[in-house]
Amino acid sequence: MKNDSLDWDQSKINAFQKALVGWYESNKRILPWRENNDPYRIWVSEVMLQQTKVDTVIPYFERFMTTFPTMRDFAEAEEAAILKIWEGLGYYSRVRNLQKAMQQVLLDHAGKVPSDLQTILSLKGVGPYTAGAILSIAYEQAEPAIDGNVMRVMSRVFKIDADIMKPATRKLFDSKLRPLLAGTKPSSFNQGLMEVGALICTPKQPMCLLCPLNEFCEAHQDGTELDYPVKIKKTKVTKKKRIAVIAIREDGKYLIEQRPNTGLLAGLWQFPTIDITEDLSPAAIKLQFLKEYHLDIHLSQTPVTAVKHIFSHLVWNVDVYTAVIDGYEKKDSWEFVREEELEQFAFPVPYQKMWRQYKEENND
Repeated sequence: MKNDSLDWDQSKINAFQKALVGWYESNKRILPWRENNDPYRIWVSEVMLQQTKVDTVIPYFERFMTTFPTMRDFAEAEEAAILKIWEGLGYYSRVRNLQKAMQQVLLDHAGKVPSDLQTILSLKGVGPYTAGAILSIAYEQAEPAIDGNVMRVMSRVFKIDADIMKPATRKLFDSKLRPLLAGTKPSSFNQGLMEVGALICTPKQPMCLLCPLNEFCEAHQDGTELDYPVKIKKTKVTKKKRIAVIAIREDGKYLIEQRPNTGLLAGLWQFPTIDITEDLSPAAIKLQFLKEYHLDIHLSQTPVTAVKHIFSHLVWNVDVYTAVIDGYEKKDSWEFVREEELEQFAFPVPYQKMWRQYKEENND
């Protein structure tokens, strides 16, 4: 008997399951979040892994678990501590939402991560993918976990030409996956699809001859693997020119400021920065900082470095100057700190880059 959403009979479904699960259980990478099925650890890892490579996440995950070994440790932590542990991963709203969601779990669910779909989806920041990953990996529930790797694999297997950027397309993948999940081990099945996508069915150079699913893959059979998935980009990228100053006071302390509590990189720390629309002379830059910051500085004549940083829809091009502070009107968002104290504050990646480059210049 065929399944309407798949047009596959049960024997083909069984063969697909056996091929995928068998390959995964023989070839899966040893990763710290796979040591057990603790939903807390799985949840943290899945949030970290969104739009971040596994090799990057491993040290972050290990530091996180050392610092916050239990959900309560994390839920009760100060925001500055969670931002610092997340420093460099980006998407800081995720760690804030993660903490709020775990506070909900402690308050409303006696510290047990919910095991039903609707309840877990009601938690702050938890969407269908994260819910599916937790339910399938921690609780062995037959719930799809559809991320970019899974969509790439499945779009090739079934030659799905719908735009994966459209929310409606997820329903199509869901309808294909649910029959495939039935009667198998959901944790191994879902992680197997993710692993195939990460290691074998890669975006530009898929290793089809090594793929456990090649005999089921329609795109492989006619050599059109690279035509899938279909992704139509329409997002306009905004470019901003900025100037940052690494400014030091006569007592040797550096000026840093905390960004607003809402918006991009909310609550993180940075060196004083202005936006510009055209190239400015050092005198004009000095005047701009005096106007915007009430900060009187003696500025280097040329930038000490330049940093380019790409966000999802935004590009920053930042020229970085050094400055000696001659006078100022202190703001509540400012701190003056010694070099060794900078490590206590969470800085966005572009400001970490400029500090490293500034130190390299000074050490030459």
